[in-house]
Amino acid sequence: MEYAPKVMFYIFGLPITETITTTWLIMLVIILLAWLGGRNLEKIPGTFQNIMEILVDAINGLTKSTMGEDKMKFAPYMGTLALYLAFANLSGLLALRPPTADLNTTLALALMTFFATQYYGLRSKGVGYLKGFIEPFPLLLPLNIIGEIANPISLSFRLFGNIVGGVIIMGLLYSVLPIVVPVLPHIYFDVFSGLLQTFIFLMLSMVFISGAMD
Repeated sequence: MEYAPKVMFYIFGLPITETITTTWLIMLVIILLAWLGGRNLEKIPGTFQNIMEILVDAINGLTKSTMGEDKMKFAPYMGTLALYLAFANLSGLLALRPPTADLNTTLALALMTFFATQYYGLRSKGVGYLKGFIEPFPLLLPLNIIGEIANPISLSFRLFGNIVGGVIIMGLLYSVLPIVVPVLPHIYFDVFSGLLQTFIFLMLSMVFISGAMD
């Protein structure tokens, strides 16, 4: 069985895989939701505006409780990350291959968190941030650097491993029982595991960035 993302077409000789096409689709959905949710705001909101406001309040509340009130500027980034990961992990329900089942996607997202951690740590503490790598004593510098580099690796492989594992198991189930739709495995691997991994990735990103700044 082939579980690598399929090449859908080529642009100027560059292969465009289903990871990229599904990501484009998710980006389109998020942009459309943002456009619909931000126009014609009413004092007495309708159903759609209510859902959008609940979603925004949830992201703001999670960012405030995890990172602190002084780091609310990260709420838009965390909200975008949460929406993308949730849609990506749930895309298996629509018979699409989740973009997060591709290590390129999860590693790119983890590196965004890693570089944000280093940048905001340096910006917040200055040279004091770098001194943290030689604490509690200088001989631990190599271990502290390895520990920092290990963060994006563990972050990306955790998400990739869980999602691609679900894709492989669902593929095996469909190959054994091609007529019966395995509803319960879909609920577990696509909904429960997908949303859980979204939450874990989001929380770790918040903890890494706020920990570097405090």
